Amino acid sequence: MSHIVRIPNVFDHNSDLPIPAIDFKDSTVKIGSRKSALAVKQSEIVAKHIAKNYPRLNSTITKVSTLGDQVQNRPLYSFGGKALWTKELEILLLENVGEFEQIDLIAHSLKDMPTILPDDFELGCIIEREDPRDALVMKKGSPYKSLADLPAGSIVGTSSVRRSAQINRNFPNLVFKSVRGNIQTRVQKLDAEDSEYACIILAAAGLIRCDMKDRITKYLNEDEMYHAVGQGAIGVEIRKDNEKMRLLCSVIGDRKTTWKCLAERSLLRTLEGGCSVPVGVWTTVSSYNVLKLKAIVLSVDGSESVEDFVEKQLTCEKDAFDAGIELADKLIAKGAKKILDEINFSKIKEVKEMGLSNPQ
Repeated sequence: MSHIVRIPNVFDHNSDLPIPAIDFKDSTVKIGSRKSALAVKQSEIVAKHIAKNYPRLNSTITKVSTLGDQVQNRPLYSFGGKALWTKELEILLLENVGEFEQIDLIAHSLKDMPTILPDDFELGCIIEREDPRDALVMKKGSPYKSLADLPAGSIVGTSSVRRSAQINRNFPNLVFKSVRGNIQTRVQKLDAEDSEYACIILAAAGLIRCDMKDRITKYLNEDEMYHAVGQGAIGVEIRKDNEKMRLLCSVIGDRKTTWKCLAERSLLRTLEGGCSVPVGVWTTVSSYNVLKLKAIVLSVDGSESVEDFVEKQLTCEKDAFDAGIELADKLIAKGAKKILDEINFSKIKEVKEMGLSNPQ
């Protein structure tokens, strides 16, 4: 596995620099995607960015059912973490497979991408970010408008260890239960007449992209819920040896989104965390290119936590990458590594079971 990070050279969309020409032998860019409605929407967003900058190029979307899509009855932390969303598609970046032709790039939800990719691949660029916050979705007809409004013992639906830890920390009178499936399925489970859920928590970006923004009861800010690393952003994965895709990515990527997400991913990598650990972030970049990166690391049950932040003037992507390392070091000095080292699958399972049956 590669530990070397290539920092994307992302064009400033506000600059007057000419868009570089790319000599494609054919006029088609083949995008790989998972089959879910949200994944396809994200691939279509990448295709629109390509068409905006290169109107003569066509884009096709190859839809592949990955292991993460196929297994719906087990929590993600128990069978492979982030890599389960990417492996099948990465094979297609290298060669034709059966009925599927080789693809040029993969459009991922960035929060599902491992911070360390296999040696043959790299993060080509990061597309402009949608709202990165988590969103509270109340059951249809509910009179409640916030987590603080809910009666003690109310069940919050979430399969995220990061979210459940913060629920335990900030709302100890509530309990949680895992809820799997795509966005539409989760909302249907919430609204069912016999539903035990008072609400569910989902990424705002997914709801917005699936035309379900009207179901958002409340956007959760940092005082209630730090969001996931890379949440709301689309990462484009390419082969390292594909110079044409590198050049294409340098054009369609978004500079400020790239800065924020590189800082967040650098933080997570330095902490040696994955998608199944309770690490949350909150990132802003000012009009003067000052990055403020805040983060929290929690124990699975939310009983222990450390928080800190860094502020850094940015001149290039490496500055953002370094900011993530700096914040990780500050958190480690406060005890973050000890908290993360004590996390294991058995502990996660234990806390998830207790979250439902033993409200505090």
